[in-house]
Amino acid sequence: MSPYERHESQVRGYCRRFTAQFSTARGSELFDTRGRRWIDFLAGCGALNYGHNDPDMAQALVQHIQRNGLAMSMDLHSDSKAEFIDHFVRHVLQPRGMAHRLHFTGPTGANAVEAALKLARKCTGRQNVIAFTNGYHGVSLGALAATGNRFNRMNLPLPGVTRLPYDGYPGAGPDTAALLEALLDDPSGGVDSPAAVILELVQGEGGLNAASPAWLQRVAAAARRHGALLVVDDVQAGCGRTGGFFSFDGLGLMPDMVVLSKSLSGFGLPMSLLLVRPEHDQWAPAEHNGTFRGNNHAFVTATVALQKFWSHPRTEQGTAERAQQVAQALRKMAATVPGARLKGRGLMQGLDLRCGQLADRVSRIAFDNGLLVECAGPHDEVLKPLVPLTTPLPLLQEGLDILAHALARALAQQQPQAPHGLAA
Repeated sequence: MSPYERHESQVRGYCRRFTAQFSTARGSELFDTRGRRWIDFLAGCGALNYGHNDPDMAQALVQHIQRNGLAMSMDLHSDSKAEFIDHFVRHVLQPRGMAHRLHFTGPTGANAVEAALKLARKCTGRQNVIAFTNGYHGVSLGALAATGNRFNRMNLPLPGVTRLPYDGYPGAGPDTAALLEALLDDPSGGVDSPAAVILELVQGEGGLNAASPAWLQRVAAAARRHGALLVVDDVQAGCGRTGGFFSFDGLGLMPDMVVLSKSLSGFGLPMSLLLVRPEHDQWAPAEHNGTFRGNNHAFVTATVALQKFWSHPRTEQGTAERAQQVAQALRKMAATVPGARLKGRGLMQGLDLRCGQLADRVSRIAFDNGLLVECAGPHDEVLKPLVPLTTPLPLLQEGLDILAHALARALAQQQPQAPHGLAA
């Protein structure tokens, strides 16, 4: 029995499917303690958009540690934090005309979601929050109330959220933006005036459902008309994953708040950030805090990531090229499975196989053949290759070929069965 089985909590998850003991990593490759290689299409669930151990980030971090630079500083001023703020404003906010304030909330995306919901309620004096089917915002209690997954919610009493259908749910027929508008406009609709509307533009854990620009603009307009703050959760879809730095780039949206984490540090280090329009920055000093909101190691690597990947358009161009390669490969795979379809946007695309057992089998066969790829969606029916944005094109193709081979093998082994009746 391994020390993990003997001593670690039953809550462990990914290691049950990906059973190797990993030791080293570089770029888009992982290696176990025996030196066996895997191509990494898991990428820390979107926390490693620039791959493992970027050499420039590693060098900057080592130099910072060797000069006895601060490791943690809570919200004290530090040179590393000042440099990160300067580059974030210069490379991310200013080009988009955003005047948002930076609230460093703590290590995880859930910390930033909690801050967003709490602040929206303070600003508006309201309690209700509009969230959407298949949304995922974290598993602390406030964020969990806005999360749709029944498994994560554990039948806990989670008040304060009204859940409405996302774009395309449950299928192409209903106009879900019109439903939202009607419920908010109708004083007898039974929906309390919301403090916030929170959503992902591409739902990561929910199965790579991507909202259309028209739907998003109607939702944003309804929120604005009713005095609710629009909160975009870009924890997984941000930092370049869907093309631009933000998932809402080019879509005509300007959120009141934006939640960032995962790949924000660039190196897989814990870091989260809540961007807040100045007029909504109504916190009293220390009203929302957290011990580890000053992770200077993350500030150092995040600054390098901004300089290296967001001071020029090459990153977005490279993402578009890789996204096209992924889409082409997934279309070929979809053609072999009745009812299968592509979902998502940019390098947040996946293959809906409409059967969780089939997707699970594909993922396990792929792992046996040297590829990490996870599943998502209500029934884990969507293969979700979160390819690092920096993956070399030949290595990307090698991983896609492994995935195609795994799908072919899984189909050959599968017993005939009816697909799930799935929501979009």
